Amino acid sequence: MEIWTLEGVRRMDLTGGRVTVGKGPGNDIVLEDTRVSRLHASLERFAEGWCVNDLGSSNGTSVNGERIHGAHRLRHGDEIRVGQTRLLFRSTADAGASRTEAEDAPPELTARERDVLVLLCRPLLARDLFTEPASIKEIASELVVSEAAVKQHLANLFDKFELPANLTHRRTRLANAAIRRGAVTLGDLSS
Repeated sequence: MEIWTLEGVRRMDLTGGRVTVGKGPGNDIVLEDTRVSRLHASLERFAEGWCVNDLGSSNGTSVNGERIHGAHRLRHGDEIRVGQTRLLFRSTADAGASRTEAEDAPPELTARERDVLVLLCRPLLARDLFTEPASIKEIASELVVSEAAVKQHLANLFDKFELPANLTHRRTRLANAAIRRGAVTLGDLSS
């Protein structure tokens, strides 16, 4: 297993059964973020893989844009947010890929759908925990297309990523699913 920081992209191997995250010098992953507690979160190995634990910090820990309370199982491609720092969890176990990971391969996308996804997700890379994905208006302006065209592409993407119409925060969930499933890469977002 590996953790990649999204700021400066540096790889950190997870070793042992527990990895601590915080701004205190005794942590395995030391963060330079003033919003992070001295011991903010931990990553722990269990029989089925790894989980992240929020250790009661006031500003919390999130996975794929949703705040967690307690432990949350990690899957390949999950984004962990600790304060202003984003960590990307990568599993290097090829042979042990679960059925869930295989099912989570990104759907086939048209070039325009991919463009819409990249623009939808881009604000999430550079902002704080409460940043929303790009609006329909912002995407339409950037792609020089009508808002109706963007709405149609988003409707197609909601279907392809199997996000039901009654789901709350659909655009945020679509952005998180696109990043988690590899439909949008960090390189796409930073270019």
